[in-house]
Amino acid sequence: MKSEASSPDAYVAALPEDRAAAVQRLRDTINANLPAGFQEQMSYGMIGWVVPHSLYPAGYHCSPELPLPFMSVASQKNFVALYHMGIYADNALLEWFQTAYAEAVPTKLDMGKSCIRFKRMDRIPFELVGELATKMTPSDWIERYESAFKK
Repeated sequence: MKSEASSPDAYVAALPEDRAAAVQRLRDTINANLPAGFQEQMSYGMIGWVVPHSLYPAGYHCSPELPLPFMSVASQKNFVALYHMGIYADNALLEWFQTAYAEAVPTKLDMGKSCIRFKRMDRIPFELVGELATKMTPSDWIERYESAFKK
């Protein structure tokens, strides 16, 4: 569900109370743990964290005028989603996350390639999301992105 919100604050303010609390806590957790250099903004109708053009002038290969996307949080119809492009591009990071998730959460991981779906707001592993956010710097992501996606 793409939002027309103009800022992350406006995005959260437009959500139902239970979703707003979960998305805001995810946002706060990511902002507190993400290495310096990433920039929070609205990206593809979601709250996103990107590598700005000042660090990576080439931008996103699909749309070079856009900064390189890294993480996003969105309230979808039946779940809150956390998108992490590093998990999609780095098998070791994916394996670490899957193992850590199984140890931290009693329910099965609901995940696509880069999308982690949280259907129950009371089961979001905020500490684990915070740890995941620390695992890749902007330069790590640029290196991984160029080796995995850029031809």
